[in-house]
Amino acid sequence: MTKRNLLLMLFAVMFAFASTSCKKKKNAVETPEGEVLISEYCSIEEYGSDKSTFRATATGESSDRETAKKKARSNANAELAKTISTTMQIVGDNYVNSTEFNNKEEITETFNEMARTVIEQEIKGAIKICDKLTQKTDGRYISYIAIELSGDDIVSKYNERLSKDERIKAEYNYEKFKEVFEAEME
Repeated sequence: MTKRNLLLMLFAVMFAFASTSCKKKKNAVETPEGEVLISEYCSIEEYGSDKSTFRATATGESSDRETAKKKARSNANAELAKTISTTMQIVGDNYVNSTEFNNKEEITETFNEMARTVIEQEIKGAIKICDKLTQKTDGRYISYIAIELSGDDIVSKYNERLSKDERIKAEYNYEKFKEVFEAEME
């Protein structure tokens, strides 16, 4: 073998080793010993809330296909309601605290009541954005779901309800409220 061929062969082996070792590092996911990484369909990483949309993901499991789907939808609705409720409570508190209302406690309670009512009504209109169904080897079904609601829709319905309440209508400023809401969504 010539010196040149030996050098080329050595270079080829080094290149092959370098390219395969880089590829392994790129695809490798480290988990603690004894644990396995689970990748879920319709996950919150893919379908998380953003500055304009509330989203929730959930799963449901049952030996009956439709029951698994209903459980997933129910769980997703509950999660979505909880997220919206928390956000609206923060927005309501921040809005009332940033204004000069004399009856802050009454206004805050009214805002929270309105938020609960609006959320209960609007959650039914959540749009399904991901829906997967799997079956385990034992025959049980697992339903994965992600749903969403527009933040603007929630704010407009909330505004509609608040505008009808005579106790706070005179003191309520929609533009200020929307500004506080958008800051919280950000």
